[in-house]
Amino acid sequence: MLQVKRLLLIGFLMNTTYHFAQYTDIINSNRPGKSMSAYSVGKTVIQAEGGFFGIKEKHDLARYEANGFGSDLSVRYGAFFEQFELMLDMQYQKDWYTAPLVDKTRSGLRQTTIGAKYLVYDPFKNLREDKPNLYSWKANHSNKFDWKQLIPAVALYAGVNLRIGNNPFYVDDAIISPKGMIITQNHFGTHWVFVNNFILDKVTTKDANIGLVSSLTRGFNMRWSGLLEFQATKSDYYADYLFRVGAAYLIRENIQIDASISQNVKDTPYILAGGFGLSWRFDANYETVYLRSQKPEDPKEKAKDKKAKKDKKKKRKDEVELEETKP
Repeated sequence: MLQVKRLLLIGFLMNTTYHFAQYTDIINSNRPGKSMSAYSVGKTVIQAEGGFFGIKEKHDLARYEANGFGSDLSVRYGAFFEQFELMLDMQYQKDWYTAPLVDKTRSGLRQTTIGAKYLVYDPFKNLREDKPNLYSWKANHSNKFDWKQLIPAVALYAGVNLRIGNNPFYVDDAIISPKGMIITQNHFGTHWVFVNNFILDKVTTKDANIGLVSSLTRGFNMRWSGLLEFQATKSDYYADYLFRVGAAYLIRENIQIDASISQNVKDTPYILAGGFGLSWRFDANYETVYLRSQKPEDPKEKAKDKKAKKDKKKKRKDEVELEETKP
């Protein structure tokens, strides 16, 4: 029995584990939420995420109401290396705006943003798998919390907003403005993912604002997942808190459909929105990248290497001394 335990221990010590980099076998979409994940789609991978939505907005104090619809599209491309991603985000909206003595139709690109994201820290990279305790069944089957899950992946995002045409949804006339973001992502077990986006947007304009988007996603099985999301924004012109619930269904490994509904908590203005969408990934050009974790050193192998280096050093010393004694 003792010999079997020794063999198992050596096997675990000599085991080298592999971890995939950014790419996953199943599509990883930001929809149906508004947050952005810390991980990229993978080098050479193209991913499109789009949908349609309806929106109702009513302001009791200003006595206006706007009802409309729109569409949004996000195109993501993994460029240069695994941790880097380029993206284009666009949102078009058309609504019917009514107020005292005002009745008009508004339309335009509510958002056009070009940006790039880079993963600066990945807690899963070179992560050694926990070795089982060969002498304790209880230790291997306990449900104690793994504190390492509190360490998030961290990414940085930088982009520019473009104001295209005579846009009725922009407060400022600036054609270009910056956008920056810090993104964190935690994985709790195999079912829960918690993402936070800390946003600084349009800082060079009158509509400069800070924002936060926090998303909690739960995977129920291989097909279904659910979303709970909180979104906050604050500027000199507008401040609000929105709550969002949604669900996504995986049709194929590279195709996902989703639906969501959002609502804020005040009536200045009151906002209600709902939508559905589809995410699609093209990855035919992707080549698998492995990140090999460092394997623990085997004490026996370490001792052999040390002895071999010592013998080699002694041999060289003997050869030098022999040369010096020759006439």
